[in-house]
Amino acid sequence: MARAIVPAADEIVDQYFPVLDHGFIALVDYMGDGQAIIDAARTSYGAGTRKVREGRALTRFLYRQRHTSPFEMVELKFHCKMPIVVARQWIRHRMANVNEYSGRYSLMPMQFYTPKREQLTTQSESNRQGRTDNKLQVEAYEDFVRHLKEMRATGQIFYEAALEQNIARELARNELPLSLYTEWYWKIDLHNLTHFLGLRCHDHAQWEVRQYANLMAGMVKRVAPDTFEAWLDYHPNMGGALLSRQELDALRFASDPSSLPPFKQLVMAHLATSGMSKRETDTFSNLLSESKPIPTFELDLTQAKSAEHFAELTRQYIPEVQGPSAGRDARDTDG
Repeated sequence: MARAIVPAADEIVDQYFPVLDHGFIALVDYMGDGQAIIDAARTSYGAGTRKVREGRALTRFLYRQRHTSPFEMVELKFHCKMPIVVARQWIRHRMANVNEYSGRYSLMPMQFYTPKREQLTTQSESNRQGRTDNKLQVEAYEDFVRHLKEMRATGQIFYEAALEQNIARELARNELPLSLYTEWYWKIDLHNLTHFLGLRCHDHAQWEVRQYANLMAGMVKRVAPDTFEAWLDYHPNMGGALLSRQELDALRFASDPSSLPPFKQLVMAHLATSGMSKRETDTFSNLLSESKPIPTFELDLTQAKSAEHFAELTRQYIPEVQGPSAGRDARDTDG
């Protein structure tokens, strides 16, 4: 059987999209397409090529009913470069194959992430792991960046001095900060990828990792458009919602044709007696009141660069070290 070819996906393979100040993400390969999902689902009940449902409808049914294995038949492989602080969040999604740039084997390029002023905001009081939209004053931002550069300069001096003394790279890197960039190849199946995107494209995800996830979603849109559409429509962090037993009971109660008061008033009154917490009822009330815009996740192909473009930029930041520590530039699996 010939390898599945998706023209919209092939158009972006090996196109590197810039992210943050030194990062990038590229789709370097994919295996399978939307038809692979359909074929896997039909095989499970021995239907062969029998047309039980039109492909898009079956894909949406499978996604809504949380059938996972058919979506595992499609895999995507990415080449990504991100600050280590972003990579440490990213790696928590464990259902993937990862090979990361090795600071034990290769010299670490001295590329650091510096947030722009609009992203340097205050700590949220209601979300312990989040931040507000309140930007720091210009003076406070400049002071923050100045301290960043001072700390990085100290770490870089330590690193390069240790290398000059032929101290092992795995020890020399100890004082480098989390803002340093790393890169990896990351391969994952479509089921686990949509789970990753549901969490990392969400408004509550850290802004930096969201920039990578949004681009990745645009790539999924090209490889498996029907699955992408189902993800947008059904995932609770995108266009869909998870409803509790109490919320469904309230909706059923309010749907009674004999109900006279306004629908939402009936729903909220019913929920008030359901045993749900105030936070739960407030969340559901907002769900009925607000319709948030859903991104299209279209890729801007004019922003894409070649792999050579980023490789040349990276080379400019590799320390110039004399002696035994110089000259290696490769990747291995030992971190």
